[in-house]
Amino acid sequence: QVQLAESGGGLVQAGGSLRLSCAASGSIFSINNMGWYRQAPGKQRELVAQISSSGGTNYADSVKDRFTISRDNAKNTVYLQMNSLKPEDTAVYYCTVTALDTVLVGRLYWGQGTQVTVSS
Repeated sequence: QVQLAESGGGLVQAGGSLRLSCAASGSIFSINNMGWYRQAPGKQRELVAQISSSGGTNYADSVKDRFTISRDNAKNTVYLQMNSLKPEDTAVYYCTVTALDTVLVGRLYWGQGTQVTVSS
């Protein structure tokens, strides 16, 4: 099994910044894609950003030029630096990891979610 531990959410004023972290641990053989999704009240969960094992990234149009995703492979950790935050960024943010465990079973894992609230 693989466990994900998220941190870094909170309350911030519009225009401010937050940095989310997500560390994967457990029976990990290898990690492929890592990413962040979010879900606002009454809305569907959406992809925010994703980063491949080789460092390739893709972002939702709504966060391009404001958010940056990165990863530390030695620490099995993915980060989301969020700048110029807007009230519409308010949501629960979920970390995702696609990993092979030590018996070479691959699957997508989800974090428990961390609340980000941006006040106007």
